[in-house]
Amino acid sequence: MTPAIIHAKTAGIDFTVFEYEDGSGPSFGARAAASLGLPPQRVFKTLIAKLDGARLVVAVLPVASQLDLKRLAAAAGAKRATLAPAHEAERSTGYPVGGISPLGQRHTLPTFLDQSAFDFKTIYVSAGRRGLELELSPAALQTACGAELVRVARGGSVGGDNQR
Repeated sequence: MTPAIIHAKTAGIDFTVFEYEDGSGPSFGARAAASLGLPPQRVFKTLIAKLDGARLVVAVLPVASQLDLKRLAAAAGAKRATLAPAHEAERSTGYPVGGISPLGQRHTLPTFLDQSAFDFKTIYVSAGRRGLELELSPAALQTACGAELVRVARGGSVGGDNQR
């Protein structure tokens, strides 16, 4: 049981766990969507960004999109945002790259959930390791993470989810 699943249980969230074979390929999120037979718009990746070269934040957005760093910086009240290096993301969250979950992270960080999550009754996020996903309602995720609902995604091409 991962910290993400424990967090979801403790928060009283209704969720379902899905396990899949995590094969090889260019994108963790795209593999999850394909393995589960889901449209990539319903599977959300968790990225860790660094604001103004210092503080870390979490962005949760569809795997079919790219993180709009300018929008994230504006939403967080920062001048600039960059993706955090993988080792910093892993150290802060306690999860491996490819399995970073927005739930149960080692350090609680400000979280920004892309508003497109509410286009669906349920969405999928990493359950804290590669090959394991949680299906839950966007509202439950937002509440459990204390996430701010904003538009942080742009485009629809899969890729760039090196920290999912």
